[in-house]
This record gives sequence, structure tokens and C-alpha cells, in this order.
Amino acid sequence: MKIDVLSIGSFPDATNAELANRFAVTRYARRPAPHALPDDVKNRLRGIATEANHGVGTDLIDVAAARERNIPVTNTPGILTDEVADLAIGLMLASARQILFADRYVRDGSWAKKGPIRLGRSVGGKTMGVLGLGGIGRAVADRGAALRMHVIYCGPRHKEDAPYEYVADPVELAQRSDYLMVACKGGPETRHLVSAAVIDALGPQGTLINVARGSVVDERALAQALAEGRLGHAALDVFETAPNPSPELLKLSNVIVQPHHGSATIETRTAIGQLMVDNLSAHFAGRPLLTPVR
Repeated sequence: MKIDVLSIGSFPDATNAELANRFAVTRYARRPAPHALPDDVKNRLRGIATEANHGVGTDLIDVAAARERNIPVTNTPGILTDEVADLAIGLMLASARQILFADRYVRDGSWAKKGPIRLGRSVGGKTMGVLGLGGIGRAVADRGAALRMHVIYCGPRHKEDAPYEYVADPVELAQRSDYLMVACKGGPETRHLVSAAVIDALGPQGTLINVARGSVVDERALAQALAEGRLGHAALDVFETAPNPSPELLKLSNVIVQPHHGSATIETRTAIGQLMVDNLSAHFAGRPLLTPVR
């Protein structure tokens, strides 16, 4: 008899098929309230496959509560690193070269009526500050270096294997950066790490790119700084109030927004889903978990 697993979220077809092949699956597109699950279902469930931990971050999972109940938690680190880093660079280039604005400018006839668009901004030769040099941050930094950018970084500690200059203070990092990449982990310890002071230090010529967690950036301070011209530009894949970003941010023409899809390619999401399924299978077979959250 197949073990019962609760599936929460939208997974690639290959993942859904593999889950169904190995387990008896109860699916919900969105997280159900505890009382919404019938008692007979709750009593049968032995595992949960969820998009909430379908990546490297664990801030959306109460890991301590799971540990108290002897429920192991896994994530899917490493697989999405390159994909998220690619999006971060894409957001930087889209902002610097006005790619979204330019697309609309051609489509609505403005090019023919008004002539060339205003000039964009270079990235080569500029300074990229990376906040958080974990796997994703390092991949972003390496891509910045390949674009002939001067890369500096900030994190809890200096990393001996990093070929980039370490800056201990986030405010100093922002002050020295033309483009500030936010790639650190989420959670209470990094909430509003990108504070009003960091945003002001980045300045009217600076650009903030966030592919980490919305909680890392003080979104109200960000919107105010952008509206008042104290910060030049922002490109954001994550928000404090996702999936409903601040209306103040959405009104601004110097902001590019995305629907938190850093890992959202068919290839990467399928690989992530396979690792999730393999972790479930390992657990129920009594084998060591492939990627346990300690």
C-alpha cells in the first residue's frame, strides 16, 4: 500500500507524475487551513510535499516545531543557484538598459513619434555590492565579475575562498556600490537588513536588486526613497507582502517587478521536484535524507 502524502502547490507535470507513482497523493493548490482537511485524510498523511520549502530557504517552515515533533525537514539547495543568479543579472541589465520601458516605447509608437529613448546606464566598470555571499550570492558575484564589474560583498564573516573584497558594514557596502544585489537568507535575523540607512547610502544613482526574501528590505523605506529620488532604481523578484506588492512601489516607473520566479524554469523546477520526491522516498525507506535541514 502506498504511503499518503499531502501535496501543496503547483509542481511540474513530471513531479506530479513521480509523486503519484510513489505515493498516494492528496493535492491542494494552496495551503489548506488545518480544519479544511477531513479527519480521515489527516490521520492517513505521513508526509508533505510543499512549495514553501521548494528551494534553499527555510524561513517559511517552523523548523523548531517540526524538530519538537521529530518530523524531519528537507530543502533543495544548490539546484536553483544558477537560475536565481541568472535572473538577478537579468534584472540588473533590464533596469540599467531600460529593457521593459524600451519594449513599451516601440509597441506604443513612441519611437516613431518621439525619436530615440533616453540614455541608459552601463554595468561594465561599475561596482556590484553583494549582500550575502552564500551559493546564490557567489554565483551572482562571479557573473558580475564576468561583466567586468568590480565586486565587493558583505556577510556575517569574511570567506577565505572568495576572490572579492569583504566589507563588514551593509551601509558601507551600499555606499560603495552602483548596483546592490540582495542575496542573503531570510528570517528574523535579516529582517530589514536593507534599512533606510542602507537605501540612502546606495543613493540617487544606485540600483537595488532583490532576489532573496522580501523581508530583508524595508519596503516602505524603499518606496519612499524611490519616489523622492533618494534611490535611483530597483528591480525586485520578492516582496514583504507577496503576492500583493506595495501599491506605492507599483506606481513607480523606476521599479521593475517580478512574481518571485527566480527558479522558475522547467528544467530547474523539475530537478527540484525530483529531489523533493527522492527525499520523501529515502525517509520512508529508512535511508538517510539527501538534503536534511539541520
